[in-house]
This record gives sequence, structure tokens and C-alpha cells, in this order.
Amino acid sequence: MLIFWTFVLGAVLGYLYGYHIRPKQRLRKALKEVRERCVAALEEGNKGVYKTLVTDHNKSSELVVEVRELAVTQSGQVKVEYLSAFYKNPEFRTKKGDALLKEVHGLLGEYLPLNEIEWYETNERHEKIKKYLSSLPLTYHNLL
Repeated sequence: MLIFWTFVLGAVLGYLYGYHIRPKQRLRKALKEVRERCVAALEEGNKGVYKTLVTDHNKSSELVVEVRELAVTQSGQVKVEYLSAFYKNPEFRTKKGDALLKEVHGLLGEYLPLNEIEWYETNERHEKIKKYLSSLPLTYHNLL
């Protein structure tokens, strides 16, 4: 008889764990991950494109650099982080990857003029993320 009741109690506890407790834990983990990704997307900052003409040994090419805004000075300069770069004329210079980014940093420096950077439009995207983030439940008691 004791074995029967142990089996019934184990089945009831297994059912409670498998169908009620564990799904809530998964949902909590998924919600936490979504929140972290949304906050990271909101905090990534403004990104834009800076274009300039580079001349060397009677050859020239347009340099296109993707930048991220780190800070803005009062004089209208933007401290930037260089994300990617390329020359429109590939024969002009052959450096790629980190070597090209180091070269660009040496050419342009840490600060660029604010009005010469074409910023990506992120306001609409940020508003959607904020609205979505506020719609996520803050407490987990009302879930399931």
C-alpha cells in the first residue's frame, strides 16, 4: 500500500512540476532575455555614416566610414567609434578589417564634425522598442 501511495504522490508532484512550475521558469528566463536585448538595443547609441575624399599619390577615392556616437562636445564635434570602413575605389588602398580601421582612426582622429555625419533614423525604432518593453509584464505572478 505504501508503494502505491508513493507512486501516486510522485505522479502528482511530477505533474505539478512538469506542467506548472517548469513552464513558468522558462517563461521568466525568456522574458528576462527579451528585456536585456531590448535595453541593449536602446543603449547602443546613434549610428551614422561619414564620407570623405582621400587623396594619395595623385590617386583619390571616397572613404565611407560607419561610426557610432560616443559623446558630443559643445563645439559641435562628435567623439566616435569606428565600426566599419571601405574605399569606393578598391585599388586605392588594399587594407581591410582592423588594419583599415586603424588607418581611418589615424587619418580622421577621434572627433568628427557633427553636421557632416549622416545619422541613421532610430527614433521610430526606439519608440517601438520602448512600447514593446513597457508591454512586457513586470511581475510573473499573473503569467499562466
